[in-house]
Amino acid sequence: MTPEVAPEVTTAATAEPLVAPAYGAGALSDIVPSATAMLTGDTAGNILDLPTASRVVLLLIDGLGQRQLLRHADDAPYLCSLTQRTLTCGVPSTTATSLTSLGVGLPPGEHGVVGYTCRIPGTDRLLNALRWDASVDAEEWQPHPPALAAAARAGVATTVINKRSFEGTGLTIASQRGAEFVRADSPGERLAEAVRATRHEPSLVYVYDADLDATGHREGCGSEAWRYQLSTVDAFAQRLREVVADDAALLVTADHGMVDVASEDRVDVDAEPDLLEGVALVGGEARFRHVYCRAGAVDEVVRRWRERLGDRAVVLTREEAIAAGWFGSVRRDVEPRIGDVVVACVGALAVLSTERFPHEAMLVGLHGSLTPEEMYVPLLIDPPHGGRR
Repeated sequence: MTPEVAPEVTTAATAEPLVAPAYGAGALSDIVPSATAMLTGDTAGNILDLPTASRVVLLLIDGLGQRQLLRHADDAPYLCSLTQRTLTCGVPSTTATSLTSLGVGLPPGEHGVVGYTCRIPGTDRLLNALRWDASVDAEEWQPHPPALAAAARAGVATTVINKRSFEGTGLTIASQRGAEFVRADSPGERLAEAVRATRHEPSLVYVYDADLDATGHREGCGSEAWRYQLSTVDAFAQRLREVVADDAALLVTADHGMVDVASEDRVDVDAEPDLLEGVALVGGEARFRHVYCRAGAVDEVVRRWRERLGDRAVVLTREEAIAAGWFGSVRRDVEPRIGDVVVACVGALAVLSTERFPHEAMLVGLHGSLTPEEMYVPLLIDPPHGGRR
Protein backbone atom coordinates (compact mmCIF):
# COMPACT_ATOMS: atom_id res chain seq x y z
CA MET A 1 0.00 0.00 0.00
CA THR A 2 1.34 3.41 -0.93
CA PRO A 3 0.15 6.28 1.28
CA GLU A 4 -1.21 9.42 -0.29
CA VAL A 5 0.82 12.60 -0.27
CA ALA A 6 -0.27 15.93 1.15
CA PRO A 7 -0.65 18.56 -1.58
CA GLU A 8 -1.18 21.29 0.99
CA VAL A 9 2.48 21.11 2.00
CA THR A 10 3.96 20.95 -1.49
CA THR A 11 6.44 23.71 -2.36
CA ALA A 12 8.02 24.79 -5.60
CA ALA A 13 11.39 23.42 -4.53
CA THR A 14 10.23 19.84 -4.06
CA ALA A 15 10.74 17.33 -6.83
CA GLU A 16 7.94 15.41 -5.09
CA PRO A 17 5.24 16.53 -2.66
CA LEU A 18 5.84 16.06 1.01
CA VAL A 19 4.32 12.89 2.41
CA ALA A 20 1.21 12.83 4.58
CA PRO A 21 1.46 10.27 7.39
CA ALA A 22 -1.00 7.43 6.79
CA TYR A 23 -2.19 6.98 10.37
CA GLY A 24 -4.68 4.14 10.58
CA ALA A 25 -4.23 3.19 6.94
CA GLY A 26 -0.60 2.13 6.53
CA ALA A 27 1.62 3.76 9.14
CA LEU A 28 4.26 2.45 11.52
CA SER A 29 1.74 2.78 14.34
CA ASP A 30 -0.49 0.18 12.66
CA ILE A 31 1.97 -2.73 12.82
CA VAL A 32 1.61 -3.95 16.41
CA PRO A 33 -2.21 -3.63 16.49
CA SER A 34 -2.39 -5.56 13.20
CA ALA A 35 0.00 -8.25 14.43
CA THR A 36 -1.95 -8.62 17.66
CA ALA A 37 -5.23 -8.88 15.78
CA MET A 38 -3.78 -11.55 13.50
CA LEU A 39 -2.39 -13.55 16.43
CA THR A 40 -5.70 -13.41 18.31
CA GLY A 41 -7.95 -14.12 15.33
CA ASP A 42 -9.39 -10.62 15.00
CA THR A 43 -9.63 -10.44 11.23
CA ALA A 44 -11.11 -6.95 11.16
CA GLY A 45 -8.28 -5.55 13.28
CA ASN A 46 -5.57 -6.86 10.96
CA ILE A 47 -5.68 -3.76 8.79
CA LEU A 48 -2.26 -4.49 7.25
CA ASP A 49 -3.45 -7.96 6.18
CA LEU A 50 -0.50 -9.70 7.81
CA PRO A 51 -0.09 -13.40 6.97
CA THR A 52 -1.48 -15.90 9.45
CA ALA A 53 1.09 -17.11 11.95
CA SER A 54 1.24 -18.30 15.54
CA ARG A 55 4.37 -16.29 16.31
CA VAL A 56 5.65 -12.95 15.04
CA VAL A 57 9.18 -11.58 15.19
CA LEU A 58 9.26 -7.85 14.49
CA LEU A 59 12.71 -6.47 13.64
CA LEU A 60 13.05 -2.70 13.55
CA ILE A 61 16.17 -1.46 11.76
CA ASP A 62 16.74 2.11 12.85
CA GLY A 63 17.29 4.42 9.85
CA LEU A 64 16.36 1.99 7.06
CA GLY A 65 14.20 4.17 4.83
CA GLN A 66 12.49 2.48 1.92
CA ARG A 67 14.16 4.75 -0.61
CA GLN A 68 17.62 3.97 0.78
CA LEU A 69 16.91 0.22 0.83
CA LEU A 70 15.82 0.16 -2.81
CA ARG A 71 18.73 2.36 -3.85
CA HIS A 72 21.18 -0.14 -2.36
CA ALA A 73 19.30 -3.38 -3.02
CA ASP A 74 22.51 -5.19 -4.00
CA ASP A 75 23.75 -4.75 -0.43
CA ALA A 76 20.59 -6.28 1.07
CA PRO A 77 19.68 -9.31 -1.06
CA TYR A 78 17.72 -11.07 1.67
CA LEU A 79 15.64 -8.07 2.70
CA CYS A 80 14.93 -7.16 -0.90
CA SER A 81 13.78 -10.71 -1.64
CA LEU A 82 10.88 -10.38 0.79
CA THR A 83 7.36 -9.18 0.17
CA GLN A 84 7.59 -5.42 0.47
CA ARG A 85 4.94 -2.90 1.37
CA THR A 86 5.24 0.84 1.83
CA LEU A 87 4.33 2.43 5.12
CA THR A 88 4.89 5.89 6.50
CA CYS A 89 6.35 6.78 9.83
CA GLY A 90 4.79 9.67 11.75
CA VAL A 91 5.76 13.31 12.07
CA PRO A 92 8.44 14.17 12.82
CA SER A 93 10.31 11.30 11.18
CA THR A 94 12.59 10.68 14.13
CA THR A 95 13.47 7.77 16.38
CA ALA A 96 11.84 8.78 19.66
CA THR A 97 8.55 9.63 17.98
CA SER A 98 8.54 6.55 15.76
CA LEU A 99 9.48 4.04 18.45
CA THR A 100 6.65 5.39 20.58
CA SER A 101 4.21 5.21 17.66
CA LEU A 102 5.25 1.61 17.03
CA GLY A 103 5.02 0.48 20.64
CA VAL A 104 1.89 2.41 21.60
CA GLY A 105 0.03 2.02 18.31
CA LEU A 106 -1.06 5.67 18.17
CA PRO A 107 0.00 8.80 16.25
CA PRO A 108 2.27 11.38 17.91
CA GLY A 109 -0.53 13.79 18.73
CA GLU A 110 -2.09 11.09 20.91
CA HIS A 111 0.99 9.57 22.54
CA GLY A 112 2.66 12.95 23.00
CA VAL A 113 6.27 12.22 22.03
CA VAL A 114 6.27 14.87 19.32
CA GLY A 115 9.97 15.04 18.55
CA TYR A 116 13.54 14.42 19.53
CA THR A 117 13.24 17.51 21.73
CA CYS A 118 10.14 19.46 22.63
CA ARG A 119 9.11 21.96 25.25
CA ILE A 120 7.98 20.79 28.67
CA PRO A 121 4.80 22.89 28.97
CA GLY A 122 4.94 25.58 31.62
CA THR A 123 8.75 25.64 31.60
CA ASP A 124 11.61 27.01 29.54
CA ARG A 125 13.14 23.54 29.27
CA LEU A 126 13.20 20.93 26.52
CA LEU A 127 12.52 17.25 27.02
CA ASN A 128 15.12 15.18 25.18
CA ALA A 129 12.99 12.12 24.46
CA LEU A 130 15.98 9.82 23.93
CA ARG A 131 17.72 10.75 27.19
CA TRP A 132 14.52 11.76 29.02
CA ASP A 133 14.38 13.95 32.14
CA ALA A 134 14.14 12.64 35.70
CA SER A 135 11.55 15.30 36.55
CA VAL A 136 9.15 14.08 33.83
CA ASP A 137 7.03 11.02 34.65
CA ALA A 138 6.98 8.90 31.49
CA GLU A 139 3.57 7.43 32.28
CA GLU A 140 2.07 10.88 32.74
CA TRP A 141 3.71 12.20 29.58
CA GLN A 142 2.44 9.17 27.64
CA PRO A 143 -0.62 7.86 29.54
CA HIS A 144 -2.00 5.38 27.00
CA PRO A 145 -1.38 1.66 27.59
CA PRO A 146 0.98 0.63 24.77
CA ALA A 147 -0.23 -1.70 22.04
CA LEU A 148 2.49 -4.09 23.21
CA ALA A 149 0.77 -4.21 26.61
CA ALA A 150 -2.57 -4.81 24.90
CA ALA A 151 -1.05 -7.79 23.11
CA ALA A 152 0.13 -9.20 26.44
CA ARG A 153 -3.31 -8.71 27.99
CA ALA A 154 -4.83 -10.57 25.03
CA GLY A 155 -2.76 -13.65 25.88
CA VAL A 156 0.15 -13.07 23.50
CA ALA A 157 3.59 -13.61 25.03
CA THR A 158 5.10 -10.21 24.28
CA THR A 159 8.84 -9.60 24.51
CA VAL A 160 11.10 -6.63 23.79
CA ILE A 161 14.74 -7.54 23.08
CA ASN A 162 16.97 -4.51 23.37
CA LYS A 163 20.17 -3.11 24.82
CA ARG A 164 20.70 -3.27 28.56
CA SER A 165 21.15 0.50 28.71
CA PHE A 166 17.59 1.02 27.43
CA GLU A 167 15.91 -0.90 30.24
CA GLY A 168 13.82 1.35 32.47
CA THR A 169 14.48 4.57 30.53
CA GLY A 170 11.73 7.12 30.08
CA LEU A 171 11.33 6.33 26.40
CA THR A 172 11.15 2.58 27.07
CA ILE A 173 8.52 3.11 29.77
CA ALA A 174 6.52 5.45 27.54
CA SER A 175 6.59 3.17 24.50
CA GLN A 176 7.03 -0.42 25.65
CA ARG A 177 5.77 -0.87 29.19
CA GLY A 178 3.67 -3.98 29.66
CA ALA A 179 5.97 -6.19 27.56
CA GLU A 180 8.75 -8.32 29.03
CA PHE A 181 12.09 -6.55 28.54
CA VAL A 182 15.02 -8.85 27.74
CA ARG A 183 18.53 -7.42 27.81
CA ALA A 184 20.74 -8.23 24.81
CA ASP A 185 23.62 -6.06 23.62
CA SER A 186 25.23 -8.13 20.86
CA PRO A 187 23.65 -9.54 17.69
CA GLY A 188 24.37 -13.05 18.96
CA GLU A 189 22.54 -12.34 22.20
CA ARG A 190 19.59 -10.94 20.30
CA LEU A 191 19.39 -14.07 18.15
CA ALA A 192 19.52 -16.38 21.16
CA GLU A 193 16.88 -14.41 23.05
CA ALA A 194 14.60 -14.32 20.01
CA VAL A 195 14.74 -18.11 19.80
CA ARG A 196 13.82 -18.39 23.49
CA ALA A 197 11.00 -15.87 23.24
CA THR A 198 9.39 -17.51 20.21
CA ARG A 199 9.03 -20.82 22.03
CA HIS A 200 5.79 -19.39 23.37
CA GLU A 201 2.62 -19.59 21.29
CA PRO A 202 1.17 -17.16 20.42
CA SER A 203 4.07 -14.75 20.73
CA LEU A 204 5.13 -11.32 19.55
CA VAL A 205 8.85 -10.57 19.79
CA TYR A 206 10.27 -7.12 19.07
CA VAL A 207 13.98 -6.82 18.21
CA TYR A 208 15.73 -3.47 17.75
CA ASP A 209 18.92 -2.72 15.79
CA ALA A 210 20.48 0.76 16.02
CA ASP A 211 23.76 0.45 14.12
CA LEU A 212 22.61 1.46 10.63
CA ASP A 213 21.19 4.75 11.88
CA ALA A 214 24.35 5.53 13.87
CA THR A 215 26.49 4.88 10.79
CA GLY A 216 24.27 7.08 8.63
CA HIS A 217 24.49 9.96 11.05
CA ARG A 218 28.28 9.80 11.22
CA GLU A 219 29.17 8.90 7.64
CA GLY A 220 26.07 9.59 5.56
CA CYS A 221 23.44 7.26 4.14
CA GLY A 222 25.18 7.23 0.75
CA SER A 223 28.56 6.21 2.16
CA GLU A 224 30.44 2.96 1.78
CA ALA A 225 30.28 2.60 5.56
CA TRP A 226 26.47 2.78 5.45
CA ARG A 227 26.29 0.23 2.65
CA TYR A 228 28.55 -2.13 4.58
CA GLN A 229 26.37 -1.77 7.66
CA LEU A 230 23.30 -2.46 5.52
CA SER A 231 24.85 -5.72 4.32
CA THR A 232 25.61 -6.62 7.94
CA VAL A 233 22.05 -6.07 9.12
CA ASP A 234 20.75 -7.92 6.06
CA ALA A 235 22.79 -10.95 7.13
CA PHE A 236 21.48 -10.59 10.69
CA ALA A 237 17.87 -10.49 9.47
CA GLN A 238 18.39 -13.60 7.37
CA ARG A 239 19.99 -15.44 10.27
CA LEU A 240 17.13 -14.36 12.54
CA ARG A 241 14.67 -15.88 10.08
CA GLU A 242 16.69 -19.11 10.01
CA VAL A 243 16.93 -19.62 13.76
CA VAL A 244 13.35 -18.88 14.84
CA ALA A 245 10.53 -21.38 14.43
CA ASP A 246 9.28 -22.16 10.93
CA ASP A 247 5.75 -21.20 11.90
CA ALA A 248 6.87 -17.67 12.83
CA ALA A 249 6.40 -14.68 10.54
CA LEU A 250 9.31 -12.26 10.35
CA LEU A 251 8.35 -8.61 9.88
CA VAL A 252 11.08 -6.06 9.19
CA THR A 253 10.47 -2.33 9.31
CA ALA A 254 12.17 0.97 10.18
CA ASP A 255 11.49 4.16 12.10
CA HIS A 256 12.49 6.68 9.39
CA GLY A 257 14.72 7.23 6.39
CA MET A 258 17.55 9.73 6.08
CA VAL A 259 19.09 12.41 3.86
CA ASP A 260 22.67 13.63 3.65
CA VAL A 261 23.07 17.40 4.02
CA ALA A 262 26.24 19.17 2.92
CA SER A 263 27.78 21.96 4.98
CA GLU A 264 26.76 24.62 2.46
CA ASP A 265 23.11 23.59 2.82
CA ARG A 266 22.94 24.35 6.55
CA VAL A 267 21.46 27.44 8.19
CA ASP A 268 22.60 28.21 11.74
CA VAL A 269 19.95 30.28 13.51
CA ASP A 270 22.46 31.27 16.19
CA ALA A 271 24.45 33.10 13.51
CA GLU A 272 21.35 34.94 12.27
CA PRO A 273 19.87 37.04 15.11
CA ASP A 274 16.90 38.14 13.01
CA LEU A 275 15.59 34.56 13.05
CA LEU A 276 15.62 34.52 16.84
CA GLU A 277 13.70 37.75 17.39
CA GLY A 278 10.53 36.86 19.26
CA VAL A 279 11.76 33.29 19.83
CA ALA A 280 11.82 31.96 23.39
CA LEU A 281 13.06 28.43 22.71
CA VAL A 282 14.22 26.32 19.75
CA GLY A 283 13.55 22.60 19.85
CA GLY A 284 13.02 19.66 17.52
CA GLU A 285 16.04 18.78 15.40
CA ALA A 286 17.84 19.98 12.30
CA ARG A 287 15.30 18.72 9.75
CA PHE A 288 12.19 19.53 11.79
CA ARG A 289 12.26 22.45 14.19
CA HIS A 290 9.80 23.29 16.94
CA VAL A 291 10.04 27.07 17.45
CA TYR A 292 8.45 28.40 20.64
CA CYS A 293 7.60 32.08 20.46
CA ARG A 294 7.19 34.91 22.89
CA ALA A 295 3.67 36.25 23.39
CA GLY A 296 2.30 37.93 20.28
CA ALA A 297 5.33 37.09 18.12
CA VAL A 298 4.06 34.09 16.13
CA ASP A 299 3.04 35.90 12.95
CA GLU A 300 6.28 37.85 12.76
CA VAL A 301 8.38 34.73 13.40
CA VAL A 302 6.52 32.91 10.64
CA ARG A 303 7.09 35.80 8.24
CA ARG A 304 10.83 36.06 8.93
CA TRP A 305 11.47 32.32 8.75
CA ARG A 306 9.50 31.98 5.52
CA GLU A 307 11.40 34.87 3.96
CA ARG A 308 14.78 33.46 5.00
CA LEU A 309 14.18 29.83 4.08
CA GLY A 310 11.89 30.33 1.08
CA ASP A 311 11.05 27.15 -0.81
CA ARG A 312 13.67 25.21 1.11
CA ALA A 313 11.31 24.68 4.04
CA VAL A 314 7.63 24.53 4.92
CA VAL A 315 6.97 26.92 7.83
CA LEU A 316 3.58 26.51 9.51
CA THR A 317 1.94 27.67 12.68
CA ARG A 318 1.05 25.00 15.20
CA GLU A 319 -2.60 25.29 14.21
CA GLU A 320 -1.80 24.88 10.52
CA ALA A 321 0.36 21.80 11.15
CA ILE A 322 -2.35 20.19 13.28
CA ALA A 323 -5.00 20.99 10.66
CA ALA A 324 -2.79 19.41 7.99
CA GLY A 325 -2.85 16.15 9.98
CA TRP A 326 0.88 16.00 10.57
CA PHE A 327 0.52 14.72 14.14
CA GLY A 328 -2.81 12.92 13.77
CA SER A 329 -5.43 13.66 16.40
CA VAL A 330 -3.81 15.88 19.04
CA ARG A 331 -4.62 15.72 22.75
CA ARG A 332 -5.22 19.10 24.35
CA ASP A 333 -2.32 18.67 26.77
CA VAL A 334 -0.01 17.74 23.88
CA GLU A 335 -0.68 20.93 21.90
CA PRO A 336 1.78 23.15 23.83
CA ARG A 337 4.54 20.58 23.32
CA ILE A 338 4.38 21.35 19.59
CA GLY A 339 6.17 24.50 18.50
CA ASP A 340 4.15 27.67 18.04
CA VAL A 341 5.88 27.48 14.64
CA VAL A 342 7.08 24.26 13.01
CA VAL A 343 9.73 24.19 10.30
CA ALA A 344 9.96 21.16 7.99
CA CYS A 345 12.99 21.16 5.70
CA VAL A 346 12.60 20.45 2.02
CA GLY A 347 15.31 18.90 -0.13
CA ALA A 348 18.87 19.24 1.17
CA LEU A 349 18.56 21.69 4.04
CA ALA A 350 19.29 21.59 7.75
CA VAL A 351 18.38 24.29 10.26
CA LEU A 352 21.00 24.18 12.98
CA SER A 353 21.26 25.78 16.37
CA THR A 354 24.92 25.27 17.11
CA GLU A 355 24.76 26.76 20.59
CA ARG A 356 21.86 24.59 21.72
CA PHE A 357 22.59 21.42 19.71
CA PRO A 358 26.33 21.46 18.87
CA HIS A 359 26.38 17.74 18.04
CA GLU A 360 24.07 18.25 15.04
CA ALA A 361 26.78 20.16 13.19
CA MET A 362 28.91 17.01 13.22
CA LEU A 363 26.25 14.77 11.62
CA VAL A 364 26.17 14.00 7.91
CA GLY A 365 22.91 12.06 7.69
CA LEU A 366 19.81 13.71 9.15
CA HIS A 367 16.07 13.08 9.34
CA GLY A 368 12.87 14.49 10.82
CA SER A 369 11.01 16.10 7.92
CA LEU A 370 8.20 14.90 5.63
CA THR A 371 10.12 14.16 2.43
CA PRO A 372 9.69 10.74 0.80
CA GLU A 373 13.32 9.95 1.68
CA GLU A 374 12.51 10.35 5.37
CA MET A 375 8.86 9.31 5.65
CA TYR A 376 8.62 6.11 3.63
CA VAL A 377 9.62 2.98 5.54
CA PRO A 378 9.39 -0.60 4.36
CA LEU A 379 7.31 -3.38 5.82
CA LEU A 380 9.12 -6.53 4.72
CA ILE A 381 7.39 -9.84 5.31
CA ASP A 382 8.83 -13.35 5.45
CA PRO A 383 5.74 -15.43 6.27
CA PRO A 384 5.73 -18.80 8.03
CA HIS A 385 7.73 -21.23 5.96
CA GLY A 386 5.42 -23.52 4.09
CA GLY A 387 2.66 -20.95 4.24
CA ARG A 388 3.83 -18.24 1.88
CA ARG A 389 1.30 -16.06 0.18
